[in-house]
Amino acid sequence: MLVSCMYQKDMSIVEKLGITGSAVVINQCDTNASESIKTPFGIAEMYSVTERGLTRSRNMAIDKATADVCMLSDDDEIFCENYRQKICRAYNMLPQADVIIFKITDESGNVADKPQAFPDKVMRLKFPQTMHVASWQISFRRSSLIESGVRFDELLGAGSGNGAQEELKFLLDCQRAGLKIYYVPFEIARVQRTDSTWFGGFDESFFEQRGATTRYILGFWLSSLYAVYYVLKKRDKFEVSPGRALAAAFKGIFENKIKRQSQQRK
Repeated sequence: MLVSCMYQKDMSIVEKLGITGSAVVINQCDTNASESIKTPFGIAEMYSVTERGLTRSRNMAIDKATADVCMLSDDDEIFCENYRQKICRAYNMLPQADVIIFKITDESGNVADKPQAFPDKVMRLKFPQTMHVASWQISFRRSSLIESGVRFDELLGAGSGNGAQEELKFLLDCQRAGLKIYYVPFEIARVQRTDSTWFGGFDESFFEQRGATTRYILGFWLSSLYAVYYVLKKRDKFEVSPGRALAAAFKGIFENKIKRQSQQRK
């Protein structure tokens, strides 16, 4: 289990999440330290670091992990008692799989965030289906990531200042690298509803960031089509008019600031 969290004072988060096997916990806080505890079926290690950013945290956990299969986790999930067996069973069923997406439900037992995303069956996923995946559904063979060089893009995600959609970029990079992505409808955890660190509502800032991230990930034409589709589909949820939402999205698309940041980073 690769856990991203902030300002944890001790390792009680391991028990809180229901983790019974091995884990790497990246605790972003104001000190640098490390500690570990034994769990019923492994060792949980926590690295307290002063670096910031969710995707940076994910990448640090990937680099510090040693397990064959890794599962991403945030600090607001509760794992099922038999989650380890379900994950292992899925990878034994699909030896060709490099990445497996699992079912996560909310506190009411409904599929979290994406209630109609996938049918209740094992299936191969490619873009655009991967647009319906949340980061805490993602597991992978660590060797597949190491060999392909795929990592989370640190220009995206909470703490980057650019909004989310880091999981879409990650899964697209996996697909482009030839990695095979599957969905397995095994419920392994429930996610609790907590306040997001980056989502402040469907306001103009949200749409401008959405335009910027989709332009960076999908290119100009696909991001433009997606902006129109998204505004038409979600217009009843907005805090601004559809016209202002679309204008903000296209502002982000045309400014293309994340692409410039990527070029400067290189």
